[in-house]
Amino acid sequence: MLNIDSIQNGLVIDHIKAGAGMRIYQLAGLDRLDCCVAIIRNARSGKYGQKDIIKIESVIDLDLEVLGYLDPNVTVDVIQNGEIVEKKKLDRPKRLVNIIRCRNPRCITSVEEEIDHIFHLSANGKYRCAYCEQEENRNPEGKKHR
Repeated sequence: MLNIDSIQNGLVIDHIKAGAGMRIYQLAGLDRLDCCVAIIRNARSGKYGQKDIIKIESVIDLDLEVLGYLDPNVTVDVIQNGEIVEKKKLDRPKRLVNIIRCRNPRCITSVEEEIDHIFHLSANGKYRCAYCEQEENRNPEGKKHR
């Protein structure tokens, strides 16, 4: 069995859908950190079969909305002195600002570059542009909807 050392102080992003760890790493900006970051892919999980885990050897300010959008089943554990001191469960955010972009060429966001890209979670579970009501045409994993 692969042994990854536990961290003394930092964050553990756990219960990531297997194979989605690298996307979360990039979209959450973890590639820009100068601390140690470990990505564990396809770890065994009693609940999910397999999962990805990201360990960050520093307590940083993570954008939990981005994480909740990408994978609402993710948990974020805050580690201090080798112990979990807080476990954050995420939800899909009701509102996203500048996380996804509207693809409608007639939307005001296509013309006015300074305008924030704002999406609201609709009753059908999809995100819609606040300006033109265009439904998001991608899911968080980056695959196009069919």
